[in-house]
Amino acid sequence: MGIYAKMWVMEMVYNFSSAIKEKLISLPETPGVYLMKDHKGVVIYVGKALSLTDRVKSYFQKSTTLTTRIENMVRHIADIEWIVTESELEALILESNLIKKYRPRYNVILRDDKNYPFLRLYVEDKYPRIEVVRRIQQDGALYFGPYVPVSAMRETLKLLKRVFPLATCKLDLNKKYDRPCIEYEIGRCGGACVGAVSEFDYKKVVRDVRLFLEGKDRELLRSLKNRMNEEAGKLLFEEAAKTRDCIFMIGKVLERQRIVSAETGDTDVIGFVKEGKYAALQILFFRGGMLVGRKEIFYDKAGDLKDEEILMSFIEQFYSRDVLIPAEVLIHVNIPDKELVEQWLTKKKNRKVLITVPVRGKKSGMLRLAVENAIEAIKSHGRKMEEKERGVAELQELLNLSVLPERIEAFDISNILGADAVGSMVVWEKGKLRNGEYRHFKIKTVTGADDFAMIGEVVQRRYSRLMAEGMELPDLIVIDGGKGQLNSAIRVLEDIGIKDIGIIGLAKAKEEKGERVFLPGNTEAIELDMTSPSTHLLQSIRDEAHRFAISYHRKLRGKEVMLSELDKIKGIGRARKLALLKYFGSVEALKSLSADEMMKAPGMTEGVAKEVYEEFRSKKQEVRGQK
Repeated sequence: MGIYAKMWVMEMVYNFSSAIKEKLISLPETPGVYLMKDHKGVVIYVGKALSLTDRVKSYFQKSTTLTTRIENMVRHIADIEWIVTESELEALILESNLIKKYRPRYNVILRDDKNYPFLRLYVEDKYPRIEVVRRIQQDGALYFGPYVPVSAMRETLKLLKRVFPLATCKLDLNKKYDRPCIEYEIGRCGGACVGAVSEFDYKKVVRDVRLFLEGKDRELLRSLKNRMNEEAGKLLFEEAAKTRDCIFMIGKVLERQRIVSAETGDTDVIGFVKEGKYAALQILFFRGGMLVGRKEIFYDKAGDLKDEEILMSFIEQFYSRDVLIPAEVLIHVNIPDKELVEQWLTKKKNRKVLITVPVRGKKSGMLRLAVENAIEAIKSHGRKMEEKERGVAELQELLNLSVLPERIEAFDISNILGADAVGSMVVWEKGKLRNGEYRHFKIKTVTGADDFAMIGEVVQRRYSRLMAEGMELPDLIVIDGGKGQLNSAIRVLEDIGIKDIGIIGLAKAKEEKGERVFLPGNTEAIELDMTSPSTHLLQSIRDEAHRFAISYHRKLRGKEVMLSELDKIKGIGRARKLALLKYFGSVEALKSLSADEMMKAPGMTEGVAKEVYEEFRSKKQEVRGQK
């Protein structure tokens, strides 16, 4: 780099550290990915560039084109790293992977971590079956979907089961069995398990299922009509009647589900609406002309973001996952690097993929349908967010809090007469439950059913740790319980040096129809208005803490049963325990067996079988003695 270029860089970033200035001088003029880090070394932004030097330097120029969000990010940049790539396409793929890994705070992160359900059909099996899976593998199988919500998949499976007699059991169909199951008896299975259907005839049914799932209904109906005529010609009137019924049911379903014609192929339609700080995306999944699924994503930090920036981020993040990529994606506005994204999707699919902005015709109508759904979604979410904001403001006034309670931590205890006692803590922050910050506590210091002491232990463990680690405290602590639980928590907080923090006890009213709040220092509770947004907010957070505590308690009790029944027996390890339960079905079934009968389980030895038998026999004798 020449002397004038260096002087220009130094002038451009005069108010940044020497380390940043040196990094900017060193940037290469090649494609790649750059990572912005804060003073703690945390990645706060990931971007890609055709020319790293041009793109990264643009953030540090005196310019009015930078948004408020990006200006704020630049103020937090303490270090810059970059990775050179051979092409811009490689940079796009790497950027997508790094955003997924680091989830940087200044990137547009559209949170949607669920794996969608797909239907898998491995036609190379001797007797293929439909399976529900949530991951797509390169295994030669056919995958259909995604089916979102799951109810759409259940409806499809229900129809397949009624119309196409494929096996739905878990039996090994390479073997022959003596008797078929009830599914065969009611005509919903061909009976491959007992040899009632040949492999050739079974594969004809598989072909029909495939045509249906691929949306090739004309070909399917033509095939079924030919089959019906052949059966009638051979005087097989019962079989012909069954085929006629199949044709009728499929026709009715296609009439109900078909929204566009099959000529549109496999298409994802992304409807997008932005209103103030809110944005909503509605993705409609069309497969073979049928709407098989719909997914909604809501973003509450749209602010100064452009439509194309949000769309680009969604497309990168969504299609980098295990999803079936369609032949075409419809959007309402062109995105940056459209051709580059098409290359990336084409490479993933191994077939040409187009990103289209339709302006008229059938595709425009499909996009309009998605946008209308997005408009309804943003209205609904907007109302919910406004109610939460009103609820927070009401809470501050009702509880006389010094700050707006934007972060709330709620605690609950679950136990049965003190046994297997556990505590839970859930976190609500700025309108959302933060599942990743939930915590379980197994009670360690309290014996017996002492809820006050248990709450004290859990609160002490939580906040002594936060104090030791220098972490921020919540704006409000919610204790599930009355005056006793609240006072126990307050004493613990004072002991570890935490004062002047918002804390309440939330308990059911005596008539069990209302809610009441206990405040520090007050002898009387405040009866809550059950129609108030603040009450709804407190209830939802408390109920989540209760659900989280109970789920952990059940898990521990389940483990304890397993431990007391099998794991304490000499010679029983994890593998042998699983083998016993898989073979005999349950611990209760084991208790009624002799040692010789237990020997039938894989991996069982005579000595261990006798140990198990003697253990259960001695327990039976103890029970009889107590009676």
